[in-house]
Formats: sequence, structure tokens, C-alpha cells
Amino acid sequence: MPLTTHDFPEAPEVLDRRDGPYGEVVLRRHGTLLQIIANGCFLMDTSDGRSERRLIDAAADALAGGGRTGPHLLVGGLGVGFSLVHAAADPRWGRIAVVEREGAIIDWHRTGPLAALTADALADPRTEIVEADLVEYVNETSDTYDALCLDIDNGPGWTVTEGNDGLYAPSGLAGCARLLRPGGVLAVWSAQPSPEFEETLRNAGFQQVRTEEIPVARGVPDVVHIGVGPG
Repeated sequence: MPLTTHDFPEAPEVLDRRDGPYGEVVLRRHGTLLQIIANGCFLMDTSDGRSERRLIDAAADALAGGGRTGPHLLVGGLGVGFSLVHAAADPRWGRIAVVEREGAIIDWHRTGPLAALTADALADPRTEIVEADLVEYVNETSDTYDALCLDIDNGPGWTVTEGNDGLYAPSGLAGCARLLRPGGVLAVWSAQPSPEFEETLRNAGFQQVRTEEIPVARGVPDVVHIGVGPG
């Protein structure tokens, strides 16, 4: 159902505001929705989540039939928790690691207003929250995964946070490929299609590259870019 003015009876209410190592992060309530704002830029809210859920399912579908037991999943970005909750609801996944660099967002899920959405997923013994910058984690960790599901910033064609674009560059994709086990899958959420990123994936050695569009209530569709690792 399309949102109406009745969904937003008043101006947004700021629930928490933090100054962190990457700037200001704000959690606010607007009508029935919770919203995350970073450095004055709207990032996400709790209004939908279908594309974030599809991000997880697209990776699982690409792995299907590979004979894996309890594949390990890395989710890049906690956000409002749609991807984590959906992954934790799927018994096929083994370890579920979520890398989030904003300590405030982690706090909002553990003890704040977002806990109502993710408490069960956080309590799942498969779940691990890693407080780290994803770009640094990709370059430094020795862990490996069967699937990487990345939902960082607005996607490869529209980053608003300095440094995030490096994740979608050839060097960043090389780091992602290093984390993937043979036949592993990289799935990348984006707020808009990016044929250029598809080409970058192919040039980085990823195979079976494709893009899925997920309709949204307004504007261009969200998309998920998918590729199988070169290893």
C-alpha cells in the first residue's frame, strides 16, 4: 500500500544522535517508521525491505545445488536489520557474520529502538556482529565465506560516504574474491542499476554476472548485482 500523509502525522522525532569516527549518525522516528540518517543524508528506513531480503535470497539461490552444508555468509552493513533477520530465518545458512562500522547502529539494535526488529536474529547462535569498516575488514581478515552480501552506502554508482567507492573498484572486488571460497557468490545491493559495475565485475574475474531488479513504491527499481567468484 502506498504511504500517505497519515503515515507521517508529525515532523520526525530524533531518538538518538551520535558523533562517531565517520561523522554524525541519527536515529529518528517518523510516523510508524524508524530512519537512519548519516551526516545529514537519508540512508534507510523500516518501510519495506524487499530488496534487502532479495539480496540474501539471490546469494542462496546462486549457491543452491552446490552440495554445501551450512554455508558461511558475510553481510556487509547492518542497517535497520532486514538482511540479517531474513538470513537468520533461513536454516540453510551456517555462520552469519554482519560487518557494521557504526557503533551507534549496533547499539540501537542491541539495546535501542531497533532491537524490536532484530532481537531474535541477534540471539541466534549463528550470528556474529563485527564492528569494523567493511573495506578494512575485506583487506585484513583471514576468514572465508561462501557468500558475501554487501549493502553499503547507496551502491556502486552512488556512494555518499568517502572511501566506500573503493569497495566497488577493482581493488575492492579483488579483496572480495579473496574472501570467497571456490564457487562462492558475491551479491551487491544498489539503489540504481549500474551496467558499468557489471563490467567491472566481469573484468575482476567474476562469472555468471547478472543483475536483478526489485520494484519499489517510487522511482527506479533497486537492484542486486550477482557474480560467482573467480576462484
